[in-house]
Amino acid sequence: MTATDPIDAGRLSLALNDLRLPAIKLVWPELAARADKEGWPAARFLAALAEHEIAERANRRIQRHLEEARLPPGKTLDSFDFEAVPMLSKAQIMALAAGDSWLEKGANLLAFGPPGTGKSHLAAALGLALIENGWRVLFTRTTDLVQKLQAARRDLQLEAAIAKLDKYHLLILDDIAYVTKDQAETSVIFELIAARYERRSLLITSNQPFGEWHRIFPDQVMTLAAVDRLVHHATIFEMNVESYRRRTAVERKRGPGRPPTRATINTSS
Repeated sequence: MTATDPIDAGRLSLALNDLRLPAIKLVWPELAARADKEGWPAARFLAALAEHEIAERANRRIQRHLEEARLPPGKTLDSFDFEAVPMLSKAQIMALAAGDSWLEKGANLLAFGPPGTGKSHLAAALGLALIENGWRVLFTRTTDLVQKLQAARRDLQLEAAIAKLDKYHLLILDDIAYVTKDQAETSVIFELIAARYERRSLLITSNQPFGEWHRIFPDQVMTLAAVDRLVHHATIFEMNVESYRRRTAVERKRGPGRPPTRATINTSS
């Protein structure tokens, strides 16, 4: 058989379709011609095909995971201005972006700070980096997820809905403090926290410190129980800096002839 034989090439194309090897189907003619020209052993030719298929599958998997993650666009670690949030360790963030040890243990990340300080940017950027490293992530506003879980509870499907979230190694709950202090809302959040405890990780952003979480959960016992589970295995980021949006508004007011107070950053929540 030769790579130029049209009958055998057609049979091979059909076989690769049946075997669901689309990457090999695309590249084998070029690789076969190169192998013939350079006198590759059969094992080298097969290895090159297999490696290409594996790489393409990994790329397709990452693309699928990016689509399902629902990350806000444009939020990357490269575009995060660490100088604007000096209490954050860039080295620590980059280590967390690999995800290996803390995700395997079901540990949590908690980011606190006023609105506009980069919490959502940081969360989304970490999510993106983790997906690129092979992990599955879902980014959601906490209020949106609460509505879905409440609907599942009404349909007697809450346990199943929470179980479906287990496929995500990291669940990012953005703006948890905007959940209203309502028994139905906060109870589904508590059940989610309890279900993922020490099994699957959460990254939660909040503009309210733990001392104000009684405004989220309806009673002190639930508040303490939720906080206890979240902090048991957690890394906490305190991002108490001036709002990016406020800084940019001040600089616009100053006008183009006045020097900026600080370099513009892209860390908006």
